[in-house]
Amino acid sequence: QVHLVESGGGLVQAGGSLRLSCAASGRTFSLYPMGWFRQAPGKEREFVSAFSWSDGGTYYADSVKGRFTISSDNAKNTVYLQMNSLKPEDTAVYYCARSSTPVVVTTDSAWDYWGQGTQVTVSS
Repeated sequence: QVHLVESGGGLVQAGGSLRLSCAASGRTFSLYPMGWFRQAPGKEREFVSAFSWSDGGTYYADSVKGRFTISSDNAKNTVYLQMNSLKPEDTAVYYCARSSTPVVVTTDSAWDYWGQGTQVTVSS
């Protein structure tokens, strides 16, 4: 069992920054990638970013590339998402997730553990 807890969401003006954290606990969580998805009102959940513990590889959706950075602290079993140059269209509930496969797949059906979500609101 893997337990994920997100924090760090909030309200920020366009152009601002936020850092999300995802603290993970449980067995063998470090073997499979961790990632972030988001879901805006009336829209489907979409892939944002992922981190592979095995090789340190990082993955980003085109919409956030160059603005968001995913990183990890192995000692704390925590994954971070630094979000810069935020736009109103980044407004969503952001979810931390653990992949069910050793490789990153951007469809949410391939991720088996999810956090409760944290709201990010970007005002214009």
